[in-house]
Amino acid sequence: MLITMQDVFARFARAASNVLGTAWAFLAAALVIIAWAVSGPFLGFSSAWQLVINTGTTIVTFLMVFLIQNTQNRDSRAIHVKLDELIHAMNEAHDDIVHIEEAPEEELEARERAFVAVREKSTGAAGR
Repeated sequence: MLITMQDVFARFARAASNVLGTAWAFLAAALVIIAWAVSGPFLGFSSAWQLVINTGTTIVTFLMVFLIQNTQNRDSRAIHVKLDELIHAMNEAHDDIVHIEEAPEEELEARERAFVAVREKSTGAAGR
């Protein structure tokens, strides 16, 4: 089995998201900020002192955007596959909506309005 760069990145992104999305990671980041703030008076609140935090947070933010986007894209694709399976398994389901996310905006809005009407009808019937 060939392992691609995309597979390696997906594994890394998933592992990084699992670690960086914890309370411990937040606490570590907060401690870094506190240490930086406490060091300010000792370093005279210099330009270099400010540059360290600005550069560090910019780099971390830049890299995190790619990790977050990768994990969100993967999760979204997985959810779509699961929903497609449910639609396919239902006898009365409309198989033509399996790829509705690729439809024009007007069609998506029309389908949404139709399901709102179904929901309102069922809510009204349940309230009686």
